[in-house]
Amino acid sequence: MPSYLETAVEIAREAGALLTTWFERRVTVETKGEYDLVTEADRSSERLVVERLRTHFPSHGIVAEEGGGHESSSEYRWYVDPLDGTTNFAHGFPCFNVTMALEQAGELIAGVVYDPIRQECFTSERGAGAYLNNRRIRVSQIKRLESSLVATGFPSRKRHLNFNIYFYHQLAMLTHGVRRCGSAAIDLAYVACGRLDAFWEFGLHPWDMAAGKLIVLEAGGKCSDMHGELHQLRGPDLLVDNGLIHEEITGLFAEIFRGEYRMPIPAITA
Repeated sequence: MPSYLETAVEIAREAGALLTTWFERRVTVETKGEYDLVTEADRSSERLVVERLRTHFPSHGIVAEEGGGHESSSEYRWYVDPLDGTTNFAHGFPCFNVTMALEQAGELIAGVVYDPIRQECFTSERGAGAYLNNRRIRVSQIKRLESSLVATGFPSRKRHLNFNIYFYHQLAMLTHGVRRCGSAAIDLAYVACGRLDAFWEFGLHPWDMAAGKLIVLEAGGKCSDMHGELHQLRGPDLLVDNGLIHEEITGLFAEIFRGEYRMPIPAITA
């Protein structure tokens, strides 16, 4: 296989260095929709990534979050999020990354998630395992949901229409806790290396999760939709976990989808 991953890592590191410079300067922020932030850094990083990809792989298609991609009839397609965690970035909260994945004929074959603040580079190639800074990683061995640490996310836009709060409450009560870092790609990478045992979210885009999905699978984890069915990159929801708690968590999700709650939301008494 050509050095797709090696090139993607080089590009991600270069884009990450650019983001760090912008982060230190505190960038100008604007909105691309209600509550949905975009910064000068998003656009600068995307231009860099797309230019580099087109230089190295001119025939490949590119799907990029800010719209600067490249249409192509090639069986190869890159999914690019030049700044995953824009809201964090815009507020000076140091949790963001560059994420890139390559798909060949509908199958993910390479992915990278690079966190420039921690200088952590998560990578994977199909059939070759998952790595953090060139060290092999594996999902956790937690066997019970009650012993797990899990994560989720909420959309920037139309939060009033999102019912994830019901899932959040049940998981918060039935596990060691739910984390919400504001970066889906980092959450996925953390499942892959065992820092988290599961992650779920509604309404993600392909560029948010393509690389992380491959990294989790290559680390020995499991990926499905929230009903336990085959996951599609353009599907409405995503669940990844260590595989050992998969049936338990999808069983719980089925109850919540039916409107059944093990843990009632307490009344306000103060």
